[in-house]
Amino acid sequence: MPQLNPKLAWPLIFILILSIASGCGILQSVSQKGQNYFERGEYDFAIQTLKPLAAKNALDKQSAYIIGESYRLSNRISNALPYLETAFQAGIPDDLLAYHIAMAAKSTGDYAKAKTFIEKFLLSKPSRPNQIKAEMELENLSKIPELINQKSLVQVYPIKGNTAQTEFGPVLQGTNLLFTSSSKPLIYKNNGLPFLGLVQAPLKSDLEIGTPVLYSQQIYLENANDGTPAFTHDGKKMVFARGNTGKKDASPDVDLFISTKMGETWSNPERLAISDSVAWDGSPCFSSDDRTLYFSSNRRGGKGGLDLYRVTIDNSGRFGRPINMGATINTPGDEVFPQVSDAGKLYFASDGHPSIGGLDLFVASRNENEIVVEHLGTPINSIGDDFALCFADSTSGYFSSNRPGGMGDDDIYYFKSPQAENTWWGIEAPRKPELSPTLKTVAYHLKTRVVNLEGQAIAGARVSIKRDNETAQVFNSDKLGYLPIFDLLETDELTFKGSKENFLTVRNDFSMQGRIIPPAKLVKELTDTTYTFELAMDQPEIGQEISQLYGIHSIYYNVNKSDIRPDAAEELDKVIYFLNDNPQINLELGAHTDARSTKVYNQKLSQARAESAVNYILAKGISPTRIKPKGYGESQLLNGCVDGVDCPEEMHQQNRRTEFRITQIKID
Repeated sequence: MPQLNPKLAWPLIFILILSIASGCGILQSVSQKGQNYFERGEYDFAIQTLKPLAAKNALDKQSAYIIGESYRLSNRISNALPYLETAFQAGIPDDLLAYHIAMAAKSTGDYAKAKTFIEKFLLSKPSRPNQIKAEMELENLSKIPELINQKSLVQVYPIKGNTAQTEFGPVLQGTNLLFTSSSKPLIYKNNGLPFLGLVQAPLKSDLEIGTPVLYSQQIYLENANDGTPAFTHDGKKMVFARGNTGKKDASPDVDLFISTKMGETWSNPERLAISDSVAWDGSPCFSSDDRTLYFSSNRRGGKGGLDLYRVTIDNSGRFGRPINMGATINTPGDEVFPQVSDAGKLYFASDGHPSIGGLDLFVASRNENEIVVEHLGTPINSIGDDFALCFADSTSGYFSSNRPGGMGDDDIYYFKSPQAENTWWGIEAPRKPELSPTLKTVAYHLKTRVVNLEGQAIAGARVSIKRDNETAQVFNSDKLGYLPIFDLLETDELTFKGSKENFLTVRNDFSMQGRIIPPAKLVKELTDTTYTFELAMDQPEIGQEISQLYGIHSIYYNVNKSDIRPDAAEELDKVIYFLNDNPQINLELGAHTDARSTKVYNQKLSQARAESAVNYILAKGISPTRIKPKGYGESQLLNGCVDGVDCPEEMHQQNRRTEFRITQIKID
């Protein structure tokens, strides 16, 4: 069944199901249970039924196709990619399969694969509408490098209060944040998440919300998806989207409903007559004067997919005839979540205009008699879906995204412009008097690449970036090893943690200390500075010394001593991090002495040093089975300071050390 979802899973699902079932005949060899779930639109049940076949290496091409399509149709397109590719290689007869693979690849940031499959799709000679859509997407892919480098002057932060469920469509209501949440008791069989409803939470700060509660009992309907409300500026009328009740009502899909505030409660919602009974109608918003309602719809007569429409409202509150907003704004793709600023600029999300991933945020403004649509750049846009912009004031607000590193399906993010004068991406702000001096600022960014010890790219590494007292943001490296550009604060002290299967998990730090450009050296109003940072990873080998790669230095001892010095304790703490991050690894702590004194004495001293280091680590909770002390005496000197040679103390100190080597790699 179709779902109320912030993005693209709603339209035409039943049509797709029927075409798959009748035209392809691919369900014959699939279990009857999985087939029934899929045909009823219960995609999550279909996935859970068929995925065990993959674990048993018994996944046939039809089952792979159904899993991939179930992920795609329940709006989890990046998860669909490996299954759809398997189905494509097996020759599943779906004319749109190559196009769907291209869109899934784009959602993961693999633009080269997306281009390859779009070209394959065009070679299959699709219908004229699908050809136009594919050609548009092929052109859009060529513009992605430019879009990624187009920076908007904002900082983006996930709010504290996001959960593993779905939160999107934020609306400010005084000191509360109202949003759509998958929080109802019943599970929506389409995607395995609870039904959507309207909740509100107190804003503890710009970046944190309290515990959400039900917004209105009058709006609540247990077996329906409710969401994306729009309010008139006096707060007395609300229009929202409702659908997917499973009942044979006037609309099998999603419609717009209106409710009026009566004291502290809301009236029973009524379906708006402007809703199309056979179309998806959702994501409404009011104009700044409340005389126009904007919304998105896939009704007949549009430009393709979901289009933006506007409808006027007269003095008595009656709605006129919906009008399509035209080809400059609408595309063969999807345009959703309109938001109109006080200055008359239209913000919206689209995957039809050139986008980095799925839905990106755009602004449409009028330049004399021409409407101009601009991409909002990064970091507000990402390879994920970015949508549902909401302003708090002229320089800050909230939006929704399912970008990598989030807490759940969709999360709410806060954005803040560091410069009130910035208007190129559409934030309207008061101007300073012309005689006021121009404030010169710097926008700092970090370009991170994941590489091996030879400097070669590592693709598919999972990297978390953490600021002090903030939730870590998580990214995946692309095929060239790069992470998305990360916006820096002048006070940043960042901790990186990189992991990948068959690689050692690594930690490293990046500091802005000493990197700030002095104001006296600034020439331009805005200086854009990007620093580069390489995160090196390696595959483990028996006997490998870990200090080179992980910033863990050998520890040193005073003459004739085995106790742990403060500088050695800092390095041993890093070893503890390493062992916790890499539970498959066991280490030898090999200790050494200088060549002074006898060999027998030095052998005992080195063993005492190794055991002292091991005891320090054991006291921090590491299992004794994972670390082994080994004394080497004076047998492995690093320099020529052998017995009888006069050397400076600094050279003897080089030999009084403990090193850390891999002795075992456990394989699950």
